[in-house]
Amino acid sequence: MKTLFAALMIFSATAAFAQDTATYKIDTDKTKVSWVGKKVAGPHNGNVKAKSGSLIISGDKIASGTIIMDMNTITVADLEAGEWNDKLVGHLKHEDFFNVAKYPEAKLVIKSSEKTSEGLKINGDLTIRGKTEAISFNAKDIKKTDKAYSAKATIKVDRTKYGVVYNSAGGKTDLVKKLGDKMIFDEFTLDVDLFATK
Repeated sequence: MKTLFAALMIFSATAAFAQDTATYKIDTDKTKVSWVGKKVAGPHNGNVKAKSGSLIISGDKIASGTIIMDMNTITVADLEAGEWNDKLVGHLKHEDFFNVAKYPEAKLVIKSSEKTSEGLKINGDLTIRGKTEAISFNAKDIKKTDKAYSAKATIKVDRTKYGVVYNSAGGKTDLVKKLGDKMIFDEFTLDVDLFATK
């Protein structure tokens, strides 16, 4: 009798979990990913498009998920269209930076999440240029309905961990002096405005 009762409790808990768990597909048209990179002379910013992905939402948490970004779509927003814009986009796609010809995609894999006072702390892996590093960040402005899920997040990325070391100071004072305003800070940010639907 006890064994039957325990089995029924496990079944009920499993059924409740299943009812409160759903898969949402990333809406690539509504999801926006923007980047900001800085150098001594000032920042640059632009966008990159989400290519595909999905989230498994369990209750008020993200149980797991994947977002794939198409690095071929990277753009620069702070320079007018023309020669200088084209040069910077070309350089970002070059092997000096993201080597898009060899690594056309970047991928964020969400492994778990937990509620905090600052929102939802996301734990996962970020892959850029074929290199994968653990990463954590906070998601906020979360909205969930039966049909849609949305959230916003700012992800800080140390580019040197992914082999993007072009004009990086790397803590070397002599290099900073040599490069002057061409020195590019190691950290850049990705601002993600995510939207997914069932």
